[in-house]
Amino acid sequence: MHWSFDCTPGLPAAASLPHNRAVRLLLVLALLAVPSVRAATVAIDVGHFIEEPGATSAHGRPELDFNRDLAVAIESAAQGRGLTTMLIGYDGFMSQLTRRSAAAAGADFLLSVHHDSVQPYLVETWEYDRVERWFSDRYSGFSLFVSRKNRALKRSLACASAIGEALRGAGFSPSLYHAERIPGENKPFADKTNGVHYYDNLIVLKSARTPAVLLEAGVILNRGEDLKMRSEEVQKRIAGAVAQGMERCLESKRRPAPGAALTAAERIV
Repeated sequence: MHWSFDCTPGLPAAASLPHNRAVRLLLVLALLAVPSVRAATVAIDVGHFIEEPGATSAHGRPELDFNRDLAVAIESAAQGRGLTTMLIGYDGFMSQLTRRSAAAAGADFLLSVHHDSVQPYLVETWEYDRVERWFSDRYSGFSLFVSRKNRALKRSLACASAIGEALRGAGFSPSLYHAERIPGENKPFADKTNGVHYYDNLIVLKSARTPAVLLEAGVILNRGEDLKMRSEEVQKRIAGAVAQGMERCLESKRRPAPGAALTAAERIV
């Protein structure tokens, strides 16, 4: 940008030079006072690993493959919103769960990406591709979890609620299944409207040194939802909503670059 300054009317050009220099100096000082802001960093954990690939979908696909695809889509969407990202566990060899939370220690937020199943006593069987497989069409939708043992529960819950709200805004519905008073479930609601539950002993959440949320994006034992979760268009919609929610909840966590001046508001956060 080119700045031009007219000489002060009625003064010789030489006399206006000190005035121009003073104006320029003030502009430079004003620019230096504006803090250089570093984007919030999000760690995206690909749930499960090769030896334990999670649930098997109604059509026979391992959960790990769903998790990989969606995690990459979320990473892309988050970067598109100006967030810095790190992808954890994509190669499928990180079997020790506490290593995942340790790897995310330098991030502002940890999101663990999963796809859902149901309790074994709720499944039925059907034949697909000449193989008898498990399915349950009874439940569908997303779920989000936070741990009350996480040191940053308030921020974790704020992010989970923001993600759930964004997912609902994108046309997805929470399953609510995990709060049912049935064996293996009964996870209390932290935010029913946005599909957020407390699940205190999830290792990745309780061991995290940063705010952390686990996302179950959809129920892949549901035959229709299994196919839906494979759709690239659906993955992009989920990823876009998740990135929107993360951006919203982490807006106040933007960090000044080293050596940058802090505003009064940023010192309080």
